[in-house]
Amino acid sequence: MLIFAICLLVHAIEVLFLRTDETIFAECFINKVFGIILLFVVLKMWGRSWRDIGFKKESFLPGCVKGFVICTIFYAIGFLVEFVMLGMQGNPGHMEFFVTGFSLTGNVVKQTGIGFVLMCIGFNIINVWMEEGLFRGFYITYLKEKYSVRFALMTAAILFGVWHLVTPLRSVIDGDMSPAVFAVMSVGYIILSALMGIKWGLLFEYSGSVWIGLADHFFNNCVVTNLLHVVTSTGVDEMQILRVLIGELTSFVAVLIFVKKKL
Repeated sequence: MLIFAICLLVHAIEVLFLRTDETIFAECFINKVFGIILLFVVLKMWGRSWRDIGFKKESFLPGCVKGFVICTIFYAIGFLVEFVMLGMQGNPGHMEFFVTGFSLTGNVVKQTGIGFVLMCIGFNIINVWMEEGLFRGFYITYLKEKYSVRFALMTAAILFGVWHLVTPLRSVIDGDMSPAVFAVMSVGYIILSALMGIKWGLLFEYSGSVWIGLADHFFNNCVVTNLLHVVTSTGVDEMQILRVLIGELTSFVAVLIFVKKKL
């Protein structure tokens, strides 16, 4: 809990005060770099290696392929439903490839330069390395030595859900969201993030490595959210939440059924 509190504090300072996601970087990455450094220290003190928490070299390629396949299949369903819904509303969309960034005035702009694309990919690698290393690799490995696997999975998933409340909290502080809406969204954020955490935790338990979940997590964040966008005559990614819900819920159910049969 102390490790989580320290990481959450650094995360909150960056999101609420430094706001690096509103700069040319378009990503809060300082807290993720801090988390990776902290993991190095914690593993050293614990007498363990990165391999012990699932970063196994021999599983890297097959694990990443499986993770990319999972995300591709189920988000294809999400995109399909999104296009169908837009068509039924008489507002057909098309897909575009670009990075969403911010100007100095805070307005969202499209960035198509190779530098922005590479920066987006790099920051997302750092992001999933830290989050999968901490919430799946470290927490599940550590907690299941003292408690049950179920307890380890659920605890890591709940902490992962709480981790994602910092950004909507900023929206309340900035006046972009009412406290009532924040309360409702917080429940949704925790539930959805926790389900994603459970899914990646199950994949971690099934494979013995972080790579399947890490690749699925990376594809979700980088490709589906940051690089591929559905554009209509009225806006960009207007039904993104529908796409995410369908992609994540269908993949969660599929992984849950598959892992239960295998384990």
